Order: sequence, then structure tokens, then C-alpha cells
Amino acid sequence: MMNVDVIVIGGGPSGLMAAIAAGEKGAKVLLIDKGEKLGRKLAISGGGRCNVTNRLPVEEIIKHIPGNGKFLYSAFSIFNNEDIIRFFENLGIALKEEDHGRMFPVSNKAQSVVNALLDQLEKLKVKVFKNSPVEDLIYENDKVSGVLLKDGQTISANSIVVAVGGKSVPHTGSTGDGYAWAKKAGHTITDLFPTEVPVTSNEPFIQNKTLQGLSLRDIELSVLNPKGKPLITHRMDMLFTHFGISGPAVLRCSQFVVKALRKWNLKEVILSLDALPDSKEEELFQEIVKLVKSEPKKSIKNTLKGFLPERYLLFLLDYNGISAAEQGGTIPNEKLRSFAKSCKQFPIKANGTLSLEKAFVTGGGVSVKEIEPQTMASKLMKGLYFSGEILDIHGYTGGYNITSAFVTGRLAGTNAALFAKTAEKSV
Repeated sequence: MMNVDVIVIGGGPSGLMAAIAAGEKGAKVLLIDKGEKLGRKLAISGGGRCNVTNRLPVEEIIKHIPGNGKFLYSAFSIFNNEDIIRFFENLGIALKEEDHGRMFPVSNKAQSVVNALLDQLEKLKVKVFKNSPVEDLIYENDKVSGVLLKDGQTISANSIVVAVGGKSVPHTGSTGDGYAWAKKAGHTITDLFPTEVPVTSNEPFIQNKTLQGLSLRDIELSVLNPKGKPLITHRMDMLFTHFGISGPAVLRCSQFVVKALRKWNLKEVILSLDALPDSKEEELFQEIVKLVKSEPKKSIKNTLKGFLPERYLLFLLDYNGISAAEQGGTIPNEKLRSFAKSCKQFPIKANGTLSLEKAFVTGGGVSVKEIEPQTMASKLMKGLYFSGEILDIHGYTGGYNITSAFVTGRLAGTNAALFAKTAEKSV
């Protein structure tokens, strides 16, 4: 039977980082992945350019991880985003900063990041098993003792890092395998749900594809509670699709849609779209009235040209019962006021999101209450460590989830190696 110090299960960002960290501590490491290729999620991240981390201050990063980001304070005090940048630069990957602190390789190629990690595994003599699905984890006397592979092979180890991801983007290998192993060790798995995912709607204008393909830039989108108060507001771009809405602002709001539907047991949640976030509603109304007065015979469509993208302008005029060809001077003020209101708070009823498999990120997972925040060790099973998306930690896209994956992977790998070494001495 094969025997190693540390087994890392999962060859995604977190697993690769964990295996390297354990190897750097001199442990005999085996990295097991069920797929043919390591780093598949990394290779497609950031649109194939790989957004390796984010350079914003730690406080800001934690704000961008609404799902238990505060749990990472201890971890960031040991290994943070600046350390990730140094780590990659030491591997020969030059990085550059783009908007909102996002860090990309200068090469613009995610594969260069994956290759650098794979080269490092080789340098550290980390053994790699590919196409090797794990059947089960073996626990004896409240301690890990090894893994059983699907082909019947058993491998013993002093510590195990579970870094198999969540259930989103399943074609990269994240199919939720790790939850059963965590449960078997006594861990609580909090409810899983899709985050960073497009939102669905049965609104007639969605069903009729009236706005399909229309992109709105720099808007504000809010998710409202049943009393009409915003739960969250994001200012970014958005897109109308054939099933609902998508784009950066929508992805960020999506987890709040899911949580609101569950919390208040609703069939629909209302989102409010502000297409002109820099104007106040009353000022906007006054400006429209002034324009109409200056050229009362001009069609309202031409008077308001450039206010909004043309398709959206025509849609909102129609929504408020205003004919686009109508002369501005003939339109009653109440209608113009109602149009101004629609520009600022157009309601969209959302009935859910696309499935967890279509989401960029999995919400929920192994409860962080049962994990040591400075080591990523299980509080329930000696020698067991968790890192990455299997944990109940989820952030927005923009380098935040990958930062969490690298940081938790680094801590899990380092501490799994230290634990394995002490376990060896005590034998």
C-alpha cells in the first residue's frame, strides 16, 4: 500500500496551492484529481486570462466576499493578496493591475499561470494522480488515515486536504463530491445555492424578448425586500437576455435574490433598475419638462435622444403609454413624471436564477464554524483540512473567490504538512 505524508484532493486553484505549500514544507505529497487536466477552472477564469487576485486593501476584499468573508481575517493576517502577488512573481509570472484592483498575468494567458504552478509541483517532487476519482476518505480513531480510490486502491496518509470545489461549473470537475466526506467526519453542510449567476424572470417584456441582447452601461440595480427597501445595490453594467437578466450588476445581486426568495418564502423578488444613477428623479423630471417646453412640436423620441440607449428609451416611453412620435408639448406632465420615475426605478420581477451548475460560484458548503480559521483544520477530525469553494465562503467575481481559494489552500497545505510531520514523530 502506498504511503504519503499529505494527500491533496482536487487540482483546482486551491488544491494546487495546497500541494505546493505542503511540498515547500518538505512533506511527501500526493495530489489526486479525477480529471485528465489540472487547473481547469484556472484556465478558463477571467475570460481565459486568469484574474489571479485583487489588489484592493484586505478590508475591501472582505467586503467583496459577502459569504463569510470575515472568517478570512485570521487567514489574511498570515497569507494575503499581496503574498499571492509575490508568490506568482517568484514563479516568474509578471502581473499587471487592471480596473477595480484585478490582477492579471502580463501574458494575458491563464495557461501561463497553470503551467507555472505545475512546474512548481514538479520541482517540489509532488506526486500527481490524474483520472483518479476518490471513492471515500478513511477515518480511524477520530483521525484521517487515508483514501480509497474508485479503482479499489487505498493510499494511507497522515493528513488530507479536501479541495474539490463546490457544485458550480461542473465540467471543470466540481460536482460536489466532497460534501459526503465532510458529513462523514461530522461536519455540517449549509444549504447550497447558486451565486454569481444570471437571474430569471417571467416579465412579459422578457418572455416577448422585447429587450433581449440590450446592454445597459453603468446602471444601479437593487434587490428589494418585501417592504420595497433595498437589500443590496450594485452599480455596474447589465444585459437583458431571453430568460431574464445577466451581466456584472446582476451576477452580484443574484445571491440576494436567492436569499430573499428563501427568507420570505416568496415566488418573486422585485429588482429596481436605475438607468441614470447620477441624476435625481425630480431634477430629471424638471430637465425633461424644460426640454419639451423649448421645442414643444418636436417628437418626444427626438427630444429625449441620447438620454438612454434608443431601445430602452422607446421601451420606457411605451411602458408609460407615450407614443414615441408624439409631440412633446402634447404629453401631460403626469406621464412625463411617470417616465422620469421609470428611468430611476424600473421594477423587474425575478422568480429565481439559473441552476447551481450554471453559476460561477457555489454558495453554502462546509460550515466555517467547524474550521480553525488560522489553519483550515477540521475541528472535528484530526488531520483533515478544507480549502477553496467546498467551504461556506463565497464572494463576487473579480478575483475575490480565487483569492479565498489561494489563501485557504496555502494555509491548509502548510498546516497539513506540519501536522503530518508531528504525527510521524509521535509514531
